[in-house]
Amino acid sequence: MGKWLKLQNGSDIRGVAIAGVEGQPVTLDDPIVRSIGFAFAQWLSERLGKPVDQLKISVGHDSRISANQIKTCIFQGIESAGAMALDCGLASTPAMFMSTVFENHGYDGAMMLTASHLPFNRNGVKFFIRKGGLEKKNITKILTMAAKTGELSEIPAIRTTQVNLMDDYAAHLVAIIRNGVGNNTPLYGLKIVVDAGNGAGGFFVKKVLQPLGANTTGSQFLEPDGMFPNHIPNPEDPTAMAAIIKAVTDNDADFGIIFDTDVDRAGAVDKKGTPINRNRFLALMATIVLEEHPGSVIVTDSVTSTGLKWWIEEKLGGVHHRFQRGYRNVINEAVHLNATGKESWLALETSGHGALKENYFLDDGAYQIAKILIKIAQLKASRNGTIDELIAELPEPVEAAEYRPEIKVADFSSYADSVLKGFAAFVEQTKGWSLTPNSYEGVHVTCDATAGNGWALLRKSLHDPQLPLNIESEENGGVELVAKKIKVFLSNYEGLDLPDM
Repeated sequence: MGKWLKLQNGSDIRGVAIAGVEGQPVTLDDPIVRSIGFAFAQWLSERLGKPVDQLKISVGHDSRISANQIKTCIFQGIESAGAMALDCGLASTPAMFMSTVFENHGYDGAMMLTASHLPFNRNGVKFFIRKGGLEKKNITKILTMAAKTGELSEIPAIRTTQVNLMDDYAAHLVAIIRNGVGNNTPLYGLKIVVDAGNGAGGFFVKKVLQPLGANTTGSQFLEPDGMFPNHIPNPEDPTAMAAIIKAVTDNDADFGIIFDTDVDRAGAVDKKGTPINRNRFLALMATIVLEEHPGSVIVTDSVTSTGLKWWIEEKLGGVHHRFQRGYRNVINEAVHLNATGKESWLALETSGHGALKENYFLDDGAYQIAKILIKIAQLKASRNGTIDELIAELPEPVEAAEYRPEIKVADFSSYADSVLKGFAAFVEQTKGWSLTPNSYEGVHVTCDATAGNGWALLRKSLHDPQLPLNIESEENGGVELVAKKIKVFLSNYEGLDLPDM
């Protein structure tokens, strides 16, 4: 049972699919992958109350070099259970969810084979039903069922049907943008470049931007290549962001777009070459959504800036609900707020994950970009400024830093809890520091003008034996001042390996 449950990564499955990296043995071998496909079909039958031989399950993948082998084994598992498998080929994660809701597809469940931005030797599975992505408890159940099934070595004949999902998904985005602007070619006269990082996002150029009239000269790394030869396909990665900035400036583009491997995250660059990511991306999406839904609660993760809170609440009149790290946590909180009568139309994480109520609360990087493109086209048509001017007044912190102390003890979760308990007491005894009200994760500290002029957050990592520490300050030297005090406290714990702070 243990080796199966170790494959769980929150609400996903992830593991090593390719041998050859020292110290990283294959954990997603063929028999195990077949059993996962088999177990999902069984779980889906139980969940829907539908005979397994009446189920249709779609399967897609990103550009990873292990995709075809993993996909073949998933198909064999699905078909061993008696369900019908549909091959969507190279696809995005959001498109795989949409395969369960599009009228001309409407499959019972979907599986996306991806490990997001992780190295070439990794792979994994994300699961969807029509109500949305599966939760952590669902993944645990599926892996438990797979373990009981055991490793499936017998290979049935493959009866898989191929379907063209991505054309339908792209057409869906095109229609949204056209309807949003009221123009068949709303991007005509705009130069927009895309960096797909050799992942699954290359479709966006020919199937979305060009039909809308955009000039896409200068777009790069559109061909799928699971070795990711140019840079990590990750909007948070400095090298990746530098690549799309260069593409924008070299081609004198109006706007730049960068996707992660499976297109559930996105970042952008304005015409000046300034990144629109993290707090700036959140501010832009909040601006668009609050114009459409005044007063909405905007749910974000726990490391967003003080400036973003001011932007959402004071500038735009919305409500900023700073919650927890983890895109599922942020999305689920927005869903919960709506269920309790608090209207929330947007859930965002600084990593680039974002979901809108109008779009099934699906974390869809391409859909977020579509919303931004509508705004760009509207501003151009009205001659009322550009997208960079829209968020020009967003306050930026003077300094910001992240550190990741390592936990060296075996029971790292309990050890982290003890450190956080001690840190909360330390904060209350530190002059100029106070515990931030309405904090939902770790220990969030407000530092007054005499003691760092900003904030700090010490929290448990979602998956790793670490205690991530984020610090933001409104003055030069503020981060160092706060970090030194926290390092003194953390030095009392022998089970921690402290970075250079």
